[in-house]
Amino acid sequence: MATVGYGLAVIGPGIGLGILIGKTIEGIARQPEVAGQLRTTMFIGIGFVEVLGLLGLITGFLFP
Repeated sequence: MATVGYGLAVIGPGIGLGILIGKTIEGIARQPEVAGQLRTTMFIGIGFVEVLGLLGLITGFLFP
């Protein structure tokens, strides 16, 4: 049963990635001159969100 919970925990980072990337694209469309800064910030944010997803997945394997 815990594995199902950890599997559902991976949904959060998926939603977070969708919002993060969507808002970055929206910001670049509104102000193309700051595309480099937005892209860099987006990649840092993606790294943090992916770590949370991986932690949930690994926890599911370690504590069945």
